[in-house]
Amino acid sequence: MRSTIGVLLAVLITPLAQAELIDEINDRGELRIVVQADNKPYAFKENDRLTGFQVEFGQDLARELDLRAEFIEAPAADVLPGVESGKYDVALTAEQAQTAANGTLDVSQPYGEKQLVIPFQKDNPAFQSALNNALQRLKDSGRTAQLEQKWFKAIQTAEPAPAALAPTPAH
Repeated sequence: MRSTIGVLLAVLITPLAQAELIDEINDRGELRIVVQADNKPYAFKENDRLTGFQVEFGQDLARELDLRAEFIEAPAADVLPGVESGKYDVALTAEQAQTAANGTLDVSQPYGEKQLVIPFQKDNPAFQSALNNALQRLKDSGRTAQLEQKWFKAIQTAEPAPAALAPTPAH
């Protein structure tokens, strides 16, 4: 009888023990975003300040979720394990985001021209829905395209252009 009650309690308490990620994040009031700070133009240090596409995008994403953005820098090897363990809520890293879809993490809908995804802890449907809705709002408002233009197109146009040919004087 005791073991039956113990099993029943364990079954009832287990779903409660694993709270939905969105509830934990809302209680904290901030979205913990892990980035690799040596990955220009995605995230990098400029005058000892973290900047780049993913930093501005992460700030906008957190704002869409009514949260503050907290950025944590981590080496590539720690990014996805940190998200899986709950140390970070999401990862904004271009290289690792695609490998996150291998099954240990869930990912957002793709966003932007580069079709990036945002990995987060598995089995959090309410967070996934909130995240995807925020991504859609950023796309619909044009903000995603603005940031891509700023950070990716600017890099392409920063390369030296061929010198324009001077008009030849008429004889």
